[in-house]
Amino acid sequence: MHFFDIMCRSKSRIVLALDLTGPSLLDRALRILDETYEYLAAVKVNRHLSIPLSLEDLNKLTSAIHDRGLPAIMDCKVNDIGSTNRVMAELFFNAGFDALTVSPLTGWEEGLEPVYEVARSFNRGILELVYMSHPGASRYYEALILNRSTLTLKALYEVLLEEAIGRGADGLIVAATRPSIVSRVKRAAQGRSHVYSPGVGYQGGSASEAVKAGADFLIVGRSIVLSSNPKEEALKLYRLVSTSLARGL
Repeated sequence: MHFFDIMCRSKSRIVLALDLTGPSLLDRALRILDETYEYLAAVKVNRHLSIPLSLEDLNKLTSAIHDRGLPAIMDCKVNDIGSTNRVMAELFFNAGFDALTVSPLTGWEEGLEPVYEVARSFNRGILELVYMSHPGASRYYEALILNRSTLTLKALYEVLLEEAIGRGADGLIVAATRPSIVSRVKRAAQGRSHVYSPGVGYQGGSASEAVKAGADFLIVGRSIVLSSNPKEEALKLYRLVSTSLARGL
């Protein structure tokens, strides 16, 4: 089954970001996974783990994620030239990841095109950045871009959104800290791509506001992994999102 279809079947809207630092990373990641997996839709791993851990360790982690019935997302934000991007995609897919995040600013030809080719050959997913969650993101994502053929101006995130949908991205990453933009992206996607919203909790994003705006999945890291009780925090968030969805019906 393809990644998009797997996510369609999820009963949860929470993607856990295992953003851990310090000692015993794999053991701690596995422990938090055990404590929270029943409240999750997927697990995301980024450079906090992918740099310190070996590919063998990452494979152990993805196997554990799969054993608990969840897909694994590699948050590597692919953003290099095509030959490097291809190798990166192959390595992470061979390590067991079901989807990768990519930065569309690298362009298509000899940029993201080989990543999509590899993803399709593995039957895996691609999540594209449309609007990041840190405060400085507005400096460029809302910058106006001139379409020379039509002499019209669009915000950069709007251009990225149109292109991501056009090439069949499985997910569109849009900050929970920008609910109005989440709404615009959700409307534009028309169900063809899921909206993933990071930035809940530590970065000031509201889970209920992001869901109300149209986020299909919330990417949550520090609020859970840095909690003294990750299971309780994940359950609390799961219930909050479920209540928000019920009220919106």
